[in-house]
Amino acid sequence: MMEKVNFLMKLRAMTWPMGVALAALLMAGCSRHKIEAVKLANEGDGVVKLSPGAAISKYEQAVQLDPSNHHILYKLAKAYKKKEEWDKVATTLARASDLAPSYASYYKERGWALEQRARKGEVSYEECKEPYKKCIEADTNDEECYAQLANAYLWTDDEQKALANLTKAIEHRPTRIEYYPRLADLYIRLGYDKEAEQVLNAAKSQARPGDKNLLHVHTLLSMVYRDRDDINKMVSELEAAKAVDGKDAGLMFSLGMAYSKLKPPKKAEALQMLKGFTARACRAKKAQRYKSECEQAQTTQQRLSGPGS
Repeated sequence: MMEKVNFLMKLRAMTWPMGVALAALLMAGCSRHKIEAVKLANEGDGVVKLSPGAAISKYEQAVQLDPSNHHILYKLAKAYKKKEEWDKVATTLARASDLAPSYASYYKERGWALEQRARKGEVSYEECKEPYKKCIEADTNDEECYAQLANAYLWTDDEQKALANLTKAIEHRPTRIEYYPRLADLYIRLGYDKEAEQVLNAAKSQARPGDKNLLHVHTLLSMVYRDRDDINKMVSELEAAKAVDGKDAGLMFSLGMAYSKLKPPKKAEALQMLKGFTARACRAKKAQRYKSECEQAQTTQQRLSGPGS
């Protein structure tokens, strides 16, 4: 009996170190793969701007060596994005988010990729909602996820949920002025002019001087006042919009027509704006796009320049 025990003890003494050695070898192999994967990913980073295709090759090799590295998967997805390979962007980000479910950006980018596919009719807009919802679960303060989810609801004709999510986007990041015109425009389309006015005035209070988004803010406010027949306030907002971008053809038309409707009309200002609009929009390629406006501008200029005007 003692001989059998001694034999077993010797056997364990022989096999145990071999098992440890094998595990160590496997771990060393995995470690080398991970190191090589990072090296390849870094090489991809060096060429991704000039040659996304070459970067993709590097990232794909890296992923094969270390499929558990979600950071490399994200790099690969971003490279696919540069080539607008939206299907591959979405599937790669799905793998990344499975590995790192707390990374909100993975869901957000995947939702965007699905939106691009939806625009081509390859998937439904309904499919875009889930990644954005997951993004919000991962980071309740990511305002972009709310804003993009609102887009998905708009595409599926759910205006109320679009309103709710755009409102949340603003609540989480009130300095992102670009969200205010989107929310106000939706209010206007739904017939809620008072709410639109409140949103746009809030945008004015938050915006920094020179913010380009103020062009849309003032333009939408001018539409609110136009619908109320408040021409003076309409002109004031259009003038503020002109101060942001005085070369916008559509704005020049709107301001010129508004000047002509004041009582008394500001003829010189109206003619200046309408002539500027005609020069920019009523020739060559743009003429068809602005056909109706060009006709109105010409008629108004003739009236303002005519005898007894």
